[in-house]
Amino acid sequence: MAAPDLNDPAQRAAYARELAGVARRIRLAGVVLAVIGAVLMLLQRRGFDAVPLWLAASVMGAGAMLMVTAIAARRRYHRLRMQG
Repeated sequence: MAAPDLNDPAQRAAYARELAGVARRIRLAGVVLAVIGAVLMLLQRRGFDAVPLWLAASVMGAGAMLMVTAIAARRRYHRLRMQG
């Protein structure tokens, strides 16, 4: 597959849509886990002792790791796609 011509607005828009689909589920899962971790942390800080702090931090950390993984996958895809 040839590299897209990013000087052409139509090809640039098509490539932006293509790139948005790369690792989409991983990114969304990371955001969801990070939000769940933040809610768990807020619950723990508000006095809901059934949620241990390590659990909230672990869920938030897992979400952050998924987002970093998705960013790396997208970056790798872009680099390989630009090589042609």
